[in-house]
Amino acid sequence: MSEQKNKKEKVEQEIEKEAAEELNIVEDEMEAHNEQVEIELTENEKRLLELEEKLATSEDRYLRLQADFENVKKRNIAERAATQKYRSQTIAEELLPALDAFQKALDTQSDSEQMEALLTGMKMVYSQIKVALEKEGIEEIPALGEQFDPNFHQAVMQDSDDSKESNEITMELQKGYKLKDRVIRPSMVKVNQ
Repeated sequence: MSEQKNKKEKVEQEIEKEAAEELNIVEDEMEAHNEQVEIELTENEKRLLELEEKLATSEDRYLRLQADFENVKKRNIAERAATQKYRSQTIAEELLPALDAFQKALDTQSDSEQMEALLTGMKMVYSQIKVALEKEGIEEIPALGEQFDPNFHQAVMQDSDDSKESNEITMELQKGYKLKDRVIRPSMVKVNQ
């Protein structure tokens, strides 16, 4: 019986040994499988990070393009508003020399009744032109008796009158005009020292 017992123990040991070897093989296979799964997860995580980075870059580009579009849109609206606001500037710049000539003609003195009648008619036309320009927002820049302002006046001569304040405009040589808040032509003036 002891031989049978030994045989039985030997068989059991061999079975245990085979089972242990199979268990080791299964554990090795499981470990290899787990490593493969981890490698795949790592690769998938890397791919996911790359995709998230690309998405963030695309979203950033989209937001920048949207902001650029809004800026262009605002700029176009502002340019259209400025164009509308200052639409009369070109015609005003072309009419100002004629207006100056009109003013010089009106400043002439005459003893003749015919010339006075002609000057009266010219004054009416001159007034109509000024009213039309004012309706468009074109107005004269006040100068005579005002303090010199380089934004509105261009000093071409100096005066030394003790009865006037320093930097006071004593003579207007050429009228200046502005369109709303924009100077079309500064007044040419003589300024007291």
